[in-house]
Amino acid sequence: MELFSNPILLSLQKGLDAGALRQRVIANNIANVNTPNYKKSTVAFESLLKKALGHGSIALNKTDPRHFGVTALLDELQPEVNLNETTSMRTDGNNVDINEEMTNLAANWIQCQAVGRELSEHFSILSYVITGGKG
Repeated sequence: MELFSNPILLSLQKGLDAGALRQRVIANNIANVNTPNYKKSTVAFESLLKKALGHGSIALNKTDPRHFGVTALLDELQPEVNLNETTSMRTDGNNVDINEEMTNLAANWIQCQAVGRELSEHFSILSYVITGGKG
């Protein structure tokens, strides 16, 4: 297993990328809260991550780089931006609920902080191992 491409590290990196995208999408929704006929967007990532990690299926050990496995699926994993055209909050066709967006913004910030902390801890452990505990 390569040091910087294990499934945990790749999942954390992809999680931070998804959080940054989600932040931009939420900011765009908030910026257009008063734009007539604007339809909000959302970011789908967690369900795609579960699928890429193989939850609900039999886990396979990857003992050779040529084997298909979780790492290959994680490498290809990209968050999806979905446009919600089915709802409407106001008579002008806009479907942005500012309270929901502010809640999503706070939840996304908390999630990014948690993922960033885990990523930092992962690298701290690697640093500890590399330096032999002398750091």
